[in-house]
Amino acid sequence: MRAIDVLCIGHASYDISLRADHHPAADEKMSAEAMACCGGGPAANAAVAVARLGRSSALAAYLDNGAFGELHVGELRREGVDTRLVVRGDTASPISVSVAKPDGTRFLINHKVHAEVLPADAVDFSALSPRAILVDGHEPALSRAAFAGHPDVPTVLDAGSVHPGTELLCGQVDYLVASLRFARDYSACTEPAAALDVLAKLAPAVVITLGDQGLLWARNEERGRLPAFDVSTVDSTGAGDAFHGGFAHGLVAGMDWLPLLRYASAVAALSCAHLGARPGLPSAAEVVTFMELPDATSA
Repeated sequence: MRAIDVLCIGHASYDISLRADHHPAADEKMSAEAMACCGGGPAANAAVAVARLGRSSALAAYLDNGAFGELHVGELRREGVDTRLVVRGDTASPISVSVAKPDGTRFLINHKVHAEVLPADAVDFSALSPRAILVDGHEPALSRAAFAGHPDVPTVLDAGSVHPGTELLCGQVDYLVASLRFARDYSACTEPAAALDVLAKLAPAVVITLGDQGLLWARNEERGRLPAFDVSTVDSTGAGDAFHGGFAHGLVAGMDWLPLLRYASAVAALSCAHLGARPGLPSAAEVVTFMELPDATSA
């Protein structure tokens, strides 16, 4: 039996991130100020985040046998992520292109040829002993197989948007950690607090991340809000993935609830300081140093 702190299941892509000084107008040609190329995808980024924080992680996802797949698998291995559950094939891996603007916001374009989800038997989880399972909904059959094989392991859903996988899994996890986009679309409520009430009926613990506005949470009958750290944002791409990685790390570390949320928020805040989703993912020492700074208070 192979022990792993966090098993991450879902989407893996290759990311091309650009920084521009303004939003392009129609038919405008412009030059990027900087570029970062690296692996991406919510589950894959979370696996790297966990590894950088000093915990062991494994990724179950699809990547192709071509150049982008090879680049991504090599990067994962260098980061210390267990890639033995990555399914390889000849269909092209997903590609994402994002453009970060001076205010830290960005727009993103995805290209995904491999539209079919992997079947439940595409990966054998029986030899793995995870302490937490983090899924992003993009591989629902694999996720449910892992849940069934490890029924006593805490489960986390990264609910970034409403799609068949997140709809299927949002009521089957211990921790539903959702973006504001998912919360509003799923609940049909414009107010985050009202959306939280709807999501709180699905899982024992729910978090709605609000970007620079912090987060809302519900746990059993308790409710709360946590402000965001005040940081200068270069690129918010992957901040949610960083939060989920920090959250899973905190679960495995046995952190109490509010310190866990603050820790995950710090991981997400630090990730925004660099262009691209991966370059800014911090180490455990960097998170501790950041949280101990005199001005590292919530905004």
